Amino acid sequence: MKDLPKQQWHHLAEEDVYNALKTDHQTGLTSSEVSERLSIFGENAISAQKPISPFKRFILQFHNPLIYILLVATLVTFFLKEYIDSAVIFGVVIINAIIGYLQEAKAEDAINSLKRMMSASASVIRDGKKVSIEATQLVPGDLVLLASGDKVPADMRLVKCRDMQIDESALTGESVAVQKECTLLEQDTVLGDRVNMAFAGTLVTYGGGMGIVTATGDDTETGKIADMISQAVSLDTPLTQKIHAFSKILLYVILGLAVITFAVGLLHGQDWVSTFMAAVALAVAAIPEGLPAVVTITLAIGVRRMALRNAIVRKLPAVETLGSTTIICSDKTGTLTENQMTVQKIFAGDQEYDLSGSGYQPEGEIKNGQGETLADLPEGLRLCLLAGTISNDSQLLQENGLWKVQGDPTEGALIASAVKAGLAQEEQMQAYPRLDVIPFESDRQYMATLHQFDAEQNIIFLKGSLEQTLIRCRDALDQQGNSLALDRDKITQTAERFAAMGLRVLCIAMQKVPKDEQTFERFQQQEAAEQLTFIGLQAMIDPPRAEAIRAVNTCQKAGIAVKMITGDHALTARAIAEQIGINNPDPSADQHRVLTGKELAELSDHELLAEVEKVSVFARVAPEQKLKLVTALQAKKHVVAMTGDGVNDAPALKKADIGVAMGIAGTEVSKEAADMILTDDNFATIEGAVEEGRNVFDNLLKFITWILPTNMGQGMVIMVAILIGASLPVLPVQALWLNMTTAVFLGLMLAFEPREPGIMKRMPRDPNSPILSKEMVGRILSVSTLLLIGAFGLFKWALINGETEEVARTLAVTLFVVVQSVFLFNCRSLSVSLFKTPIFSNPWIWGGVGAMLVAQLLFIYTPVMNTLFQSAPLELAHWGMMLAYGVLVLFLVEIEKGIWRGIKARRSA
Repeated sequence: MKDLPKQQWHHLAEEDVYNALKTDHQTGLTSSEVSERLSIFGENAISAQKPISPFKRFILQFHNPLIYILLVATLVTFFLKEYIDSAVIFGVVIINAIIGYLQEAKAEDAINSLKRMMSASASVIRDGKKVSIEATQLVPGDLVLLASGDKVPADMRLVKCRDMQIDESALTGESVAVQKECTLLEQDTVLGDRVNMAFAGTLVTYGGGMGIVTATGDDTETGKIADMISQAVSLDTPLTQKIHAFSKILLYVILGLAVITFAVGLLHGQDWVSTFMAAVALAVAAIPEGLPAVVTITLAIGVRRMALRNAIVRKLPAVETLGSTTIICSDKTGTLTENQMTVQKIFAGDQEYDLSGSGYQPEGEIKNGQGETLADLPEGLRLCLLAGTISNDSQLLQENGLWKVQGDPTEGALIASAVKAGLAQEEQMQAYPRLDVIPFESDRQYMATLHQFDAEQNIIFLKGSLEQTLIRCRDALDQQGNSLALDRDKITQTAERFAAMGLRVLCIAMQKVPKDEQTFERFQQQEAAEQLTFIGLQAMIDPPRAEAIRAVNTCQKAGIAVKMITGDHALTARAIAEQIGINNPDPSADQHRVLTGKELAELSDHELLAEVEKVSVFARVAPEQKLKLVTALQAKKHVVAMTGDGVNDAPALKKADIGVAMGIAGTEVSKEAADMILTDDNFATIEGAVEEGRNVFDNLLKFITWILPTNMGQGMVIMVAILIGASLPVLPVQALWLNMTTAVFLGLMLAFEPREPGIMKRMPRDPNSPILSKEMVGRILSVSTLLLIGAFGLFKWALINGETEEVARTLAVTLFVVVQSVFLFNCRSLSVSLFKTPIFSNPWIWGGVGAMLVAQLLFIYTPVMNTLFQSAPLELAHWGMMLAYGVLVLFLVEIEKGIWRGIKARRSA
């Protein structure tokens, strides 16, 4: 067994499977064979990923250029014996690291969730006896018995099937339970169509059978997914990439300016100690100490806002990443659709009807071909609805205001359609008591029930596939319930038309029998004969969510392509995509093309890269193909959001720039691998999250545009002073006061700025574009220059007029505060005029300016602050000059914004 070959088990005949696994048909494996195989293959458990130690994970939070800058600032301020400032800056670093540590994704948690999916026990045949064992003790070759309600404990080839249905949605994405058959399949059969296989972690929902274990532990399909999760590399988000790049540039610029300042001072013959301290002052002034903290807080505010919109964020940067998303790859079932089968079309009495309503909610209307709501129920239609609701083993239940099906989703849809016509299931069951039943079997493809009908007759209702039901019919019913010649061609064409719309079609027939027939004995003797009367067709689908249609439309208008990646069949996927309005952004591409998993498998990597942007719907897709699609889209420089709820989605969720898991239907595995969880499983929530993400990035950009002129202006003031050999207008401790207080009281208020109008009409940001545009760089330079002119000019004016250095420096520092306060209002929108921005739409701005004013008054007028920061009281005339200069800066910035708006308008014309 050591050289057990990798077999296409679904393509092997049963006898060949027994031979390959050296298993006896009747007695299974012996105890000695099990021991030997356990030593070879190991336990039936998924290997846990070796976790990163908590200490190492915490230390990695400091691996960031901005954090390096803050650590340098901590050391510098400590060296200057400014212990309080040093402690504050280091406190910011620690808080930032703790938040990052708590928010970081843990891949090992996802794999541990996969381990929990394995069944705790299994019924097997060993040494010729049926025994119950721990599922971890299963080995290849074991004969496993499966019954309804069992979780499949390992991958196995089925050798006995008794009406077996298995819910494989967590693995394949298939929206309904799969009917299993012990039949030989083609070699290239995709995973979702391997009806002769059962896979670890899936659930037997109906019937039972027996299978031979073909793979255990890491070798199962679930185990392969665990391996893909551990190997999938979580990419940096656009925000973290840009912040890292920006931080490195800032680090080099600050260090470069400090070195130049030190060298120039020495060339001017200044004392090296004072020159070194001046260089340190420049570095401290230019470092934006508040940037990491404000970035974290802004993201946290976005997290809170998104939670109010039913989106729980597990990783802070995911908030911003959604805002830069260019493609959303969405699962179909439950995300874009209701995950509730709904009858939409009925053909009965030679007439076609439309049904309104959605899901299992028993509300809606039945309309005829002319679109008129039925006042009276034709007999032919009534019998069709009656058969659907009483030849039925399921029930509709209402829990917490929501309607759910207990049993098969298809049967739930039939019950709901009958209720819309006033035929309550319980009442009809009492009116027509069931006498006998022939349960559904895959080889039979129908279910039949025998009921009491009237004083003279009983009645058989039969529902099943069109092929197996129609061949047993001899006539049909008209609208009045009278006999009608059977038009097989018309019925077949109608069914095919429904199927082309992505609808699942059930054919319904009946036969009235003598009152003495209380069983199906006579019917079964003549089963193949044409003895039934065709009643009608009921066609159903898992309908799209109305809000998903609106959300997809909004996303596409915002330049975000939406792609459906599902395990469902191609026809169904295409029908839903057309109803939702999923379009390809490339108008030259086939808008209705569906690429299947089988076709994907035949494409080379180069061919996939050429096709992946041209197709919007992918059907019957295997787990590794989802991962491959995400990787291909990222290779085309897209920022990819991926939604999913099953185990099969977890690797792709982890690989995507942002993984979005479903909170209701999602497995624990998918939630652990995701960056964000939707509490309502609704695509519309993603659209809201994208909107929120764009707002977060807008606010971060506003903050960066606001804070950098302060740091650059301080640096320029100090550098000019060194170049001309003058006293420093701003001391290092004063620079720290400016940087920390203004960032908290003023800059942080921009995090609360509401969304700007038209935010979802803009195209996504180019992932390769720099964090700051030419417009923003120009504004930062111009405001920095204005700060240099104002602060240095006021400093020199004060000295010329006989003021002390303390007063002159206090004027320079306070001018920075005044200009930053008015510039804050300019930054509420980087393009729209301040005078068109609602003045009280962000009350936090006013609160922040008020708090900053109080703090600055304390800085100026309290003795203790005068001692700590070498400040001095100012006169009223000083305030008048500073305020006048602040208003001048405000209007100059608004003029510059107007010039840029004109340039953009001419470019777009």
